[in-house]
Amino acid sequence: MDGTPSEETQADPQAVAPGQANAPHEIELKLRASPEMIERVRQAPVIVQNARNRGVTRRLEAIYYDTPDRLLERHAISLRVRRSGQHYVQTLKRAASGNPIARHEWETPAPLGKLDLAQLPIAEIGDPLGALREEMLQPVFSSKVRRRLLKLELDGALIEIAFDEGVLEAGSRSRALAEIELELKAGDAATLYELGLSLLDVAALQIETASKAERGYRLAFEAAPAVTKAPPVPIVADDNVDAAIAKILGQGYAHLLANLSAVETGDDPDGVHQMRVALRRLRTAFSLFDRELAPPALAPLVSEAKRLARLLGPARNWDVFLTQTLTGIGKTPVSDIDCSGLRKLAEPLQAQSYAAIRERLASPEATRFFLSFGCLLERRGWRNGIASPAMTILAEPVSSLARRALARSHRKSVKRGRHFKQMGVEARHELRLSLKKLRYTTEFFLPLHADDPAAGKYLKRMARLQDALGAANDAVTTQPLLDEIRRCTDAPGLHYATGAIIGWQRREQVEAAKGLLRKWRKFEATKPFWE
Repeated sequence: MDGTPSEETQADPQAVAPGQANAPHEIELKLRASPEMIERVRQAPVIVQNARNRGVTRRLEAIYYDTPDRLLERHAISLRVRRSGQHYVQTLKRAASGNPIARHEWETPAPLGKLDLAQLPIAEIGDPLGALREEMLQPVFSSKVRRRLLKLELDGALIEIAFDEGVLEAGSRSRALAEIELELKAGDAATLYELGLSLLDVAALQIETASKAERGYRLAFEAAPAVTKAPPVPIVADDNVDAAIAKILGQGYAHLLANLSAVETGDDPDGVHQMRVALRRLRTAFSLFDRELAPPALAPLVSEAKRLARLLGPARNWDVFLTQTLTGIGKTPVSDIDCSGLRKLAEPLQAQSYAAIRERLASPEATRFFLSFGCLLERRGWRNGIASPAMTILAEPVSSLARRALARSHRKSVKRGRHFKQMGVEARHELRLSLKKLRYTTEFFLPLHADDPAAGKYLKRMARLQDALGAANDAVTTQPLLDEIRRCTDAPGLHYATGAIIGWQRREQVEAAKGLLRKWRKFEATKPFWE
C-alpha cells in the first residue's frame, strides 16, 4: 500500500458529472476499528491479494444540514455538501427499510460548495424535500476524514474499501472516528459479509450500525441512540415458504441491529428490552424453521442468540426492578417505606449486568454472529444441507406453513394450560413462555389475516393473558434480585424494605390471580382464526 497517491496528485474518479444524479442505491457494511487495527487490516492477505489498484488517499470535509426542528433527521434523511480536493458534491441519503446495510443515495455536483436542492430529483425522493428551500436549512455538524480508498475484486464482486480516520465536530464538541467501509459496486452483497468475516481473523473489528450522520446528530444534540420496535413482517399471500423465511429472519436481523447502538452506548432500558425481544422472536423463528426443514446452517446462529439472550436477562430484570418495582411501590399504601437504600445498592448491580452485555457485544464471537447472520440472509443459507423432502416445503405457499406453525404452537399452549386452576408457579411460568412463542408466531403471519377481525380478537386475548401471567410472575423474578442485594449489606432498614416489597408483591399476586382464570378461559374458548 506504500506510495499511495494523495488527493492533491490525482483527479477524483468519483466526481459527479454536471446535471447528472447517481443511481439512488448504496450497499455498504461498516466495521468499527482503532487506527492500529486499520493498519493491520490494510496489510491483510485478503486485501493485498485481491486489490485491483494501488489506491488513493483523499481528504474529505463535509457539512451536514437540517432545519432548526430537524425535519430531515425525523424522516431518516441526511443531507451534506462534501469537499474532496477541488470538487464539491451534494449528497442526500435516506434509510432503506428491511436491509440494514442498504440506503437510498442521490449525488449531484455542488460547484460553489453550496446546497442546490433543485439539482436533486425531488419528485423521486418525495417528502419532505418538496417543501424545503435552501434558506430553511442550516449547518448542524461537520466531518473531517482522511480516507484511503482501494478497489477489490473478490469472488466475482467489485468492492470499494475505505479506511477512514477523522473527527466529527458540532460546535465545541468533537468525536474521533475510525472505521472501515466496504461498499458494493457490483456483485453479491453476501461478499461484503464474507470479507468482513475474513478481516476478523486479522483484527477484532465490530459491526457499526450507525452512519456518520447518525453519530453526528447524537454529538450535536447530545442524544442517545434510538430504540426501535419490530415492524410487521412484510409477508404477502403470494409468498412461498422460502420467501417467508427470508422476510421473517430479515426483519428479525434488522430489528436486532437497529437496537445495537442503544445497548452498546446508551443506558435506556428500552434498548435492552427491544434487543431481548428481537432475540426471542428470532429464536422462535429458528425453532419453527428447524422443525420444518432442520437446516444445519442455523445451528451456530441459534447458539449465539441463546448466549446473548442469557446475558440480557439479568439486565432486563434489574431494569424492571429499578424502573417499575421500586417506582410502583411508591404509589401503594406502603409508600412510606424508604427504598432509596435498595436503589443505591441495585444500581451498581444493574451496571455490572450492562457491562457484561457490552463486553460480549464487543467480542469477535458477537461480531462473527452478526456478520454470519447477514451472510446467511444474502445467500439464503437455510437451503444448504437440508434433506430433499424439505426442499419441496420451500416451494409451498406461505399459508400452508402458517397454518401448521400456528396450529402446533396453539396446541402446545392449550396443553400446557390444562388444569389451569391447579397450576403452580413453575407451570404457569412455562405456560407464559409458551404463549410468548405463540404470540411471536402469530405476529409473523398476521399480515396474511390483516382484514380478519378474528385474528385481532385472538391476539388481543392472548396478549392480555400473557401480560397477566407476567404480572403474577414478577415476585418470582424479584426474589433472586433481593437475595443478591441482601448479600451486599446487613443494614436492618434495607432488610425491612425488602420484606415490604415481598409482601406487597404477594398481595399483587393474589389480586392478579383473581382475573387469571377468567382470562385463560376466554383465550381457551377463542376460535383459532387460521382454521
